[in-house]
Formats: sequence, structure tokens, C-alpha cells
Amino acid sequence: MSKDIYLVIGGSGFLGRHIVQQLLDRGDIVSVFDIVQRYDDVPFYSGDITDEDQVAAALRKSGTTCIIHTASPPAGLTDSALYFKVNVDGTKAVIAAAVACKVRKLVFTSSAGVVFNGTDIVDVDERLPFPEVPMDAYNESKAKAEEAVLEANGKGGLLTVALRPAGIFGPGDRQVMMGLYQVYERGQTHFQVGNNTNLFDWTYVGNVARAHILAADKLDIPPPAPPISAFEKAPSTVGDLPPLTSAEESLISHPLTSIDLTTGKHRTPTCEARPLGPYVTRPPNAEIIESAFDSPETDNRPVGRSRYDQLSETSINRAKLLHPDKTPLQVAGQAFFITNGEPCYFWDFPRTVWRHLDSFFPGHRKQRGLIVLPKSIGMAAASGSEWFGWLTGKQATFTKFRVTFSCATRWYNIEKARRVLGYEPEVGVEEGVRRMVEWWHSEYIAGNHKQAH
Repeated sequence: MSKDIYLVIGGSGFLGRHIVQQLLDRGDIVSVFDIVQRYDDVPFYSGDITDEDQVAAALRKSGTTCIIHTASPPAGLTDSALYFKVNVDGTKAVIAAAVACKVRKLVFTSSAGVVFNGTDIVDVDERLPFPEVPMDAYNESKAKAEEAVLEANGKGGLLTVALRPAGIFGPGDRQVMMGLYQVYERGQTHFQVGNNTNLFDWTYVGNVARAHILAADKLDIPPPAPPISAFEKAPSTVGDLPPLTSAEESLISHPLTSIDLTTGKHRTPTCEARPLGPYVTRPPNAEIIESAFDSPETDNRPVGRSRYDQLSETSINRAKLLHPDKTPLQVAGQAFFITNGEPCYFWDFPRTVWRHLDSFFPGHRKQRGLIVLPKSIGMAAASGSEWFGWLTGKQATFTKFRVTFSCATRWYNIEKARRVLGYEPEVGVEEGVRRMVEWWHSEYIAGNHKQAH
């Protein structure tokens, strides 16, 4: 198969640049479409994403066969109209331009927040519907854009997929890192809102970039079974569907290894492989048991599923009946959650960032006792902060959204991405934080050096 030619829309941005760099590293041809040019190592096309003609011109000049669309205003802005103009109208313009130019593939960066409305999210998969009342304009616009992208799959020969990353961080991040540094600089790291028992998904940007490239590579690979629309007689019930093919069975039944990039590998003791511990009489097979525990672990445990599991045969067949023209075990037309697979307690993440900052600014933080504010008090204080901001005309930095965000459980099931995309995170949360803080400090020093001169 011929290699794709890529156009990364939003390629000057945080995630977009990491995607561009990974494509360059593997020798691909890639161009960037954006409103600002920050790098000069790839062809650049300046334009407005909401202008179909400008997007189409860039597609034709670059010879693009695969679009990776990451462009979006950052979360947290007060201008809701901007989100709908860029994320919804802009994405529809990209789709129209792609069809007009006969582009084969479109990978869209959605958001894990499209299913979040402020209540707890616990190990949910892609079947969870969008909430009736969206959390904010950013996530509402992302949801509408995702709908447009997936509805366009198969139209005019275009294949589409949407990825939903959660809590992106890493080198190049000027949103999460800047906010955490400001708290550090003001000496406010001893405050905590909520009880810190809520698990939260943070995802290293390099892992998210790799997921986009995997999705692009696999978009046009045929699924492990034909859609039911290919049968002469369309089944009317789940029971009428043929059994899963051997390829489908293989995809959903092989054991997945544990994700232990940050925690390290921990062997699970079994009756046949375990530390012996204290004993009165040494077991006759002690050497075999100890040797098995010290040897590399192979996980041959069968994958058990209930009928309610997303990847059970019942669920897969039900999904086929709802959408006869596709199967949930294909990439095209699907959405995938992308995370590090390492949910951690919410406040543990910023504290890890602040601990790494301590190594660059020794003595900056004074030892203080932790002050824990219940969520209810945090919401009251945030309401006062928002009122004060409204009265003074200044944007409030402490908001009810941020309190909700920091107190909610929010982590996602990524089994579908691991099995169908072949996605596996390569950089753990703690290593990702170290890389982010080191990058930020180099930028901080460089910025202060320029100001001094």
C-alpha cells in the first residue's frame, strides 16, 4: 500500500505539533494547516478552518490523503460562539473539503469530556451517550463536531474516526502547566478542594499523538467481519446473527497485559508461582514455585465477559443490528477513549508537578499544613469569585467549573482502543510529568533570559 500524505490541521498547536513530529520521525510526508506558523520544518498553509475553499486549496496543493484534525480553541474560554464557529462549523467545512478533494481519511480529535456533565464517570466505555445537559460550550461543541465526523464516514469515499483523549499534558502544554505553576508561585499548594478520593485520567501528549497515527494507519484496514448489510437477508434479532468469526474472537479474547508504566511491574501470586514466606516444612516443590514467581510473567488467564460487556458477543451483535453498515470492531466510523490507563487521585497529579518544580526552585515552598475545603465550601467560594469577576470585568480564575472538575471522579475504559487500534501508552504519568516540568523550566529560563536582555 502507498504511504499516506498527511495534513495536520492545528499542527502548530500543542497536540498537533507532537503528531507532526512523530510523523516526521518515521519518515512520512506531512504539512500543517493553521492560523499561526510556529515551526518551519514542514510545508505550512495559513488559513481559516471555517472557510471550505481555503481548506480545500491546502488539500490540493499538499496532495493530502489523510487529514488529522486537532484544531480547537482551548477549554475554559467564555466566548461560547467561538467554540461553535471553530469546532462545529469548522469541522463541517473540513469534511466538505475532504469529500470535494477525494481525501480518503479523516482523524478527528474529540474529547473525553463529551460525556461529562459534572457527575462521576467511572470506567465508562464508548456506549455512554452524550448528556442531555452538557457541562460547557467546549464539550458541547466537541460532541456536535464528533457527530458530524462519524456521520460522514463512508460518504464520498471518506473514512472517519474520532478519538477522545482525557486530560492531555506534557511538553508544550501552556494551559495545565501554567495554571499549576501560578498556584506554586503564589504559595497556594497547601490548599485542596474535596477529599482527593476521586480518580482522574491524565494522558501524556505523546501517547495521544501515537493513538492518532495508529487510527490513521488502521482506518482503511477491513474489519474482522463483514457488516450485516452484506448478507442477502438482514437479520432482525441478535439471535439471527451468525456467530462471531475467528478473527473477531481472536480480537476480543486474547489477554491484555496490565498497564504499569508508573507503578512498576508487580507479580500476582498464584498457587503455582508465589513467594514461599514463612513455613515449618519446606514444600517439596518449593524450587519450582520460587522459580516460577521469579520468571517473566505470562498472562494466560481467559478473558471473562458478561453479556453487558461492550466487547461481549451479545453487545457486538446488538451494535451490528443498530448500525448494519459497520461493526464495532472496525476503526472507521467509531469513537475511542484515549487515556494513559493509569487513573490517579486528582490532587496527586498537581502535587507531583509541584514536587518536580521544587528541584528547580529549592526553598521556594514553605512547609505548611494541608488545608482541605469541602466541595460545598469550594462551590460557595467559586460563586463569590465569579460574582466579583463579573462586577470588576475581570475573568475569574477560581470558578464553579474548576471546583466540579477537581472533585469529580472521571476515568474511562480504553479496552476498545487497545484491542481495535492496538493502542498502548508508552510514557507513564510520572515520567510524563518529569518531561513536562523539564520542558517548562527550559522555557521559563529562556524567557527570563530574553527579558533580561
